[in-house]
Amino acid sequence: MKIKFGSMLLILSLILTACNLGVKPEEHLGEIYSVALDTIMEKDEALSSEMKFIAIDMSNFDDGLSAKDKKEIMIFFKDKYKVDVMDATFDELKEKGYYNPDKMSLDGVLLRIEKMDFKLNNNVFFEGSKYRSGLGAIGVEGTVHFKDGNWQMKESKETWIS
Repeated sequence: MKIKFGSMLLILSLILTACNLGVKPEEHLGEIYSVALDTIMEKDEALSSEMKFIAIDMSNFDDGLSAKDKKEIMIFFKDKYKVDVMDATFDELKEKGYYNPDKMSLDGVLLRIEKMDFKLNNNVFFEGSKYRSGLGAIGVEGTVHFKDGNWQMKESKETWIS
């Protein structure tokens, strides 16, 4: 009887310990946003042709993303895509002259995360978009997952196109 009780206690302890070993997504926001934004960036490559910059609208990243995380995201994109990277909204891009009124488009792309939802089992659902012009934009949704010590894309799909 003592062995049975001891075994059950050990199993229960292992289960509770395993549950506590999960990673906290809130502590890895920079990496999660980088994976999600890069997934959006890789969709519809025609929108990225001859781009002169990547703008990332971080104005709604109100979930605790630090200034250091924002800087790391921008460095990641600059290193990977070899273009200027900035934190700007569409209106700010227009004010700074990055919008070409003759072509009615940007000379680069604008990435935006509209929704970030933290799920169970180390999954983070997101909805975002990639904008070049009114007739050149896409919406993307996907799930970022923590696996083998890294945050990586689990699944993604385009949800709309213009």
